[in-house]
Amino acid sequence: MKKRNKFKHGVYMLAALAMLLYALPKLSFQNGPGWVLGFGVVWCIFAFLVIASHLHFIIGVDEEKQKRVESVRKHKLEQWQGKWNEESRVAER
Repeated sequence: MKKRNKFKHGVYMLAALAMLLYALPKLSFQNGPGWVLGFGVVWCIFAFLVIASHLHFIIGVDEEKQKRVESVRKHKLEQWQGKWNEESRVAER
């Protein structure tokens, strides 16, 4: 499942990159600063953010952190299950 998930992020990153490469030549710098230029710049910034986030996931920078978070979640779940078992034992008495 992990490989499929990375493949999905790769496809989305390539789609965002293609949209960005298609849009960059069409930006108009000739009229000076204005709403059209501002929109184009903001749109490009968002496209770069999307590309960067997918690349970050594909590279796996946070895999260690994700493993630690998962172990903490498992530990908390075990604690909650123990607490629920104790409460059900007390309720049965």
